[in-house]
Amino acid sequence: MLNSTLKALSATKEQNGEARLTAINGTVELSNLIPPTVSYESRGNVLLVGEEDVITALEAQFTSLNSVTLLATAKAESEEKANSSVKRNNLYFASKATVKGYLGAFEVSCDVESMLTTVNLAKVAIGRDCFDLIVDMTDTGLTEVEIAAPGYYAVGAGKAKLANVIEDLPEMIGTFDKPKYFRLNPDLCAHSSRGVTGCERCVDACPAGALSSTGDHIEINPYLCQGVGTCATACPTEAISYALPDPANTQHFVYRLLENYRKAGGEKPTLLFYGNRDEENVNTIIADLPESVIPVALEELATVGIDTWFSALAYGAHQVLLATKTSYIPDTIDRVLRDELATAQSFLAEMGYDIERIALFDFSEAKAFSGFDSALLNVATPLEGDKRAKLFAVLDALYENAAVKPERTAVTENAPYGSVECKSEDCTLCMGCVSVCPTRALHAIGDRPGLLFIEQDCVQCGMCEKACPEKVISLNPGLTWNAQTRQEAQVLHEEEAACCTSCGKPFAPASMVKMLTEKLQNHSQFQGEAIRRLNMCEDCRVRDIFSTIVDDPESQLKV
Repeated sequence: MLNSTLKALSATKEQNGEARLTAINGTVELSNLIPPTVSYESRGNVLLVGEEDVITALEAQFTSLNSVTLLATAKAESEEKANSSVKRNNLYFASKATVKGYLGAFEVSCDVESMLTTVNLAKVAIGRDCFDLIVDMTDTGLTEVEIAAPGYYAVGAGKAKLANVIEDLPEMIGTFDKPKYFRLNPDLCAHSSRGVTGCERCVDACPAGALSSTGDHIEINPYLCQGVGTCATACPTEAISYALPDPANTQHFVYRLLENYRKAGGEKPTLLFYGNRDEENVNTIIADLPESVIPVALEELATVGIDTWFSALAYGAHQVLLATKTSYIPDTIDRVLRDELATAQSFLAEMGYDIERIALFDFSEAKAFSGFDSALLNVATPLEGDKRAKLFAVLDALYENAAVKPERTAVTENAPYGSVECKSEDCTLCMGCVSVCPTRALHAIGDRPGLLFIEQDCVQCGMCEKACPEKVISLNPGLTWNAQTRQEAQVLHEEEAACCTSCGKPFAPASMVKMLTEKLQNHSQFQGEAIRRLNMCEDCRVRDIFSTIVDDPESQLKV
């Protein structure tokens, strides 16, 4: 549809219009030809939930399905209708119910009237563990997620149209495959380590309730995932990445698209990112925009974030527009998108660039739109590395050419950029922070007692702060602009090593040995010769204990 419109517009022989069409038709998007899928199995057992008057009136609309069960949350007001309900063997009454699951596997728990305990309604009503489909006519809905699972239709809450549901439900019987939208690499995850919980940005960013924490790791339910991509955008380490296509392929596509546009004689390119659901809107307004505006379709607008937007600027796009109707975007998606945009625009503003270089685009303002006359950057080759490496590469290039060169910039709340501070006078260099750091932003010096930190690798997960027994580590959100300072290992704390009193080998921070000696000197197990072993390395300590036992077997109980 959109391609036909672009082809018609190019018939005017305007140079940018012809170049745009040539670039779009000549740039092949790399994506998975056969993506991983998950399968749903539906037998057509539907549950209608709502007031008795409403659901009993609707029942006849779904008789083509395998079975229809009615769950009334309020009884009919008239006595005549109330008496007629007695004749129905598929009608149940419960003021409250909880729903979990997805197409073909909805478990509904409720306190059915006349039953003394909470029951699985499907077992009671149809002799199965679950319902396949749910039509929810309640005003508020039975689930709190913003994007419901496949097979759940919140008609009463206004999230589905009854006419469409009546038409579509008979087709919802059988086996259905859906793409698995994400890739998960637990080794990169900054959520938890050694029992300490850190980053939960992905969980907070999911509007479908598909992500959850087990305490030790993040779990993604592929049956609940709707592919909006906010989890991947919010993830600072790429432990979660979008798969259709992945961000690297999207960015390479943008690079080739802009390159082909310029080769075809196009000038002043502006990229218009939009989700597939907005194609009709883009098709409607594209003629009102300058022909230098190049539309780029995404599965969902929020599947790409700040690294892709800045990469586009690096590849020569004069401006990056994010097109959507915010009125129908769930609050969670809107929040993630706006937080990411606020961070991007704050970086631009701090360097003196116009924040509209990356901006939301309102379809109603198409006729008044005019782009920027010049590019900020035009790198010769595609950027390489992970999402953070690409972002910082672009920021460093922009900073080099910036009119304003700040030393450090504050960031929006929960943004994954910043440093840590250490009260070195109280630090014992126990390395508890190092043991939980997921990115090695914190690590040991190695040849002597000391703690190093690399700001560029820090995602502000907070695990170091929680793991510190002395509570001397704290987060310091922000961005240091000097690339060398940001990338180099900075010494947070170092001190002299305690040397073994037996062999002379350095074996621990002197402050730690001193602290242990002071705390344990009055302990019953560290009296006499035992206390001096705290000043020995591990090997000498073991030898000393063994020697004591050999020389005096009766001392075994004392060592």
